[in-house]
Amino acid sequence: MKSIEKAQNLLPLGYLFLVVLGILKESVFFHQIGINILKYSSIMDILMSPIATLTSSPIILTFVFLLFVFHFCLPSILYRYKHKKWIIKRFELDKMKGEQSEGVLKRLFLNAAISILSIMLLSFFLGFGIGGGQIIAKRIKGNKLKYNYKLNYNSGESEDIYLIESNSAYYFYVAKGNPAVKIAPVGAIKSIELTKNKMLE
Repeated sequence: MKSIEKAQNLLPLGYLFLVVLGILKESVFFHQIGINILKYSSIMDILMSPIATLTSSPIILTFVFLLFVFHFCLPSILYRYKHKKWIIKRFELDKMKGEQSEGVLKRLFLNAAISILSIMLLSFFLGFGIGGGQIIAKRIKGNKLKYNYKLNYNSGESEDIYLIESNSAYYFYVAKGNPAVKIAPVGAIKSIELTKNKMLE
């Protein structure tokens, strides 16, 4: 019961940490194409940004799920093999002098698992933002975008676009024949059509 209560207490802090990582990833990503994304994001967009990132691909979702499962089990694994030399050396267990009670060791290993998971998530989100932003920026600069969508405006006009991303209020895209990044409010768009199958490219 105590473990469940601790987990429940950590969940809000964990999600807050993910929200911060989501903001960091979005800010770094859009900064590289000249957009301050926070100006165009609602509170809901900010709260949902980490979930949107984690569910953007089945591979990413599977990887992150396995990452959480592994780090959830890590304290128990470390405790089971606490007599191994590398664990004793890494956690300096030989210097604890009689403080190696079950509770103390489990807290020590839990803190280590949380720290490792936090660093890995930070690296993932930051790498995702930097790498993704660099790729898009280079493709825009080199005019190597694939225009997979057709944007239909309420005015009746339409244009082929490369859709960078969208949120609850705006579409961020590059129109064919114009390398400038455009931002269009959702209310101005009648519909958006997928004109090419990305999986076939």
